[in-house]
Amino acid sequence: MVIIAGAVDQTSFDKGDVSFILVCSALVLFMVPGLGFLYSGLARRKSALSLLWACVFSNAVVIFQWYFWGYSLAFSSTATNGFIGNVRHIGLRNALEAPSPGSPLIPELLYSFYQLQFAAVTVAILMGSIAERGRVIPAMIFSFLWLTIVYCPVACWVWNINGWAFKWGVLDYAGGGPVEIGSGVGGLAYSLVLGRRTKSELVNFRPHNVALVCLGTFMLWFGWIGFNAGSAFGANLRAAVAGWNTGIAAAFGGITWCLLDFRHNRKYTMVGFCSGTIAGLVAATPSSGMIPPWASVVLGIVTGAATNYSTKIKHMIRIDDALDLFAEHGMAGIIGLLFNGVFAADYIISLDDVNTAIPGGFMQRNFAQLYKQFAYVCACSAYVFVVTALLAKAIDMIPGLKLRGSEDDEVVGMDEVDIGEFVQDFVEVRRHWNTWAESNEKIVAAGDRHGGFTDLGVHSHAEAPASDGTDPEKGH
Repeated sequence: MVIIAGAVDQTSFDKGDVSFILVCSALVLFMVPGLGFLYSGLARRKSALSLLWACVFSNAVVIFQWYFWGYSLAFSSTATNGFIGNVRHIGLRNALEAPSPGSPLIPELLYSFYQLQFAAVTVAILMGSIAERGRVIPAMIFSFLWLTIVYCPVACWVWNINGWAFKWGVLDYAGGGPVEIGSGVGGLAYSLVLGRRTKSELVNFRPHNVALVCLGTFMLWFGWIGFNAGSAFGANLRAAVAGWNTGIAAAFGGITWCLLDFRHNRKYTMVGFCSGTIAGLVAATPSSGMIPPWASVVLGIVTGAATNYSTKIKHMIRIDDALDLFAEHGMAGIIGLLFNGVFAADYIISLDDVNTAIPGGFMQRNFAQLYKQFAYVCACSAYVFVVTALLAKAIDMIPGLKLRGSEDDEVVGMDEVDIGEFVQDFVEVRRHWNTWAESNEKIVAAGDRHGGFTDLGVHSHAEAPASDGTDPEKGH
C-alpha cells in the first residue's frame, strides 16, 4: 500500500458521526426554503415572492460571508478576548482535519459546514422583518454586515471555547442566543428602523395562502430535527433525546396556541397551530439537549401560551413586526434559555460522552445557573437590539440603499417593484381592475421575463397586464 506524503489522518473520527452531521447539515439547509414558504404564505400575495426571494438569496450571501471570514470570527480558537474571533481561518484556512472546537467527535471542516447552515437559517428568519415594505438589495447588504458584527460575536460568546459566556458556564445547546434572540430581537430592531406600513396596508392584513404556511411549518419541523439532534455532534443518545424534546415542545406548543385561539375566536385555526408549533421548536433550540423529556412538555405549554400573548407586545410598543419575529423567536428563545437554568440535567448533557462535567440547573441544586442564564439573555438582547438598529439606520442613510420602499411601492406590492415576478401569475386574469375594459389588444402572460416574447405575441413589460387582482390606487 502506497502512503501519500502529507495525507490527512481521519482515523480518529467515527464515520457514523461524520455521516450523521453531513445529513443533519442538509436537513438544516432545508429550513431556508421552509422559512421562505412560511413567510410567503403569511404575507399578502402582492409581496409574497419578495420574502421567498430574500430567504433564498440571503443563503448565498451567508455562504460567502461564512467562507470568507464568518466562521473565523465566530470560532477561531486562537482568539482570547472572549468577544469575537480573529481571522486565522479566513477563507477556511487551517480548518481541515483537526478536532472541531465544538466537539472532538467531528473534524473542524465539517463543523464549520454545519455551523454555516445555522447562520443561513438565522439570517433567513431575520428576513421576515422586511415584510411588505422592505427593499431586498439593501436587506442583502445588511445581512452580510449583520452576520459579521452581530451574529458572529454572539456565537463566539457562547460556543467558542474562549467566549465569555462559554467560560462562565452558560447553557445554550443549539442557539437560543445567536439564532433565536439574534433573529427575533434583531427583527424587532430592523422593523423599528423600517417603520410601520401605511395605514391601508395594516387594515385587514391576513395570510394569502395558509397551505404554504402549513407546508413551510412542517419543512421547518423536518429540518429542526437536524438542527437540534445534530447539535450533539454525533450519532448518540443525546441526539435522540434532543430529537424527542424537539417534537414534544413543538406538539404541545401548537396545541396550546390553537386552544388559546379557539377560546377567543371559537375556531381551530391552522395559522394558530403552526405559530405555536414554531414557537415550541424555537424554545427547544437552546434546551433540547439539556433538559429531560418531561420538562419539554411543560416547556411547550408555557411557550405556546407566552408567545401567543407576546404577539400583543408589538401593538403596545407600536413597532410593526409584521410576522411576529419577536414573539415567536425572541420570546420563545428566551424561555428556552431560562428553562435550562431550572431544568437542565447533567445526566442528559453527558449522554454524548463528551460533556461529562457540566452541572445541571436549579433543580439539581446548581442555583447559580438560573442567574447566569438570565444575565446571558439580557446581554444578548441588549447587544442584538442596539447594534442591529444602529446598523440598519446607518445603511438606510446611504444614498441608494434606503431600506424601505415608497408608499406607492407598498400599494403596488414589493413583488412588482423588486422582483418582477409573482407567486401566482394567471394568464387569464389582469393584475389591475381598471384594465378590464374591453379592447382589441391581445392578452399576454403577465410577469413575462423573456424579453417580451411570448407565444401570444410581443409586448413590453410596461404593457403587460397584471394578475394578482390588486388596484395600485386602492391597495388590495
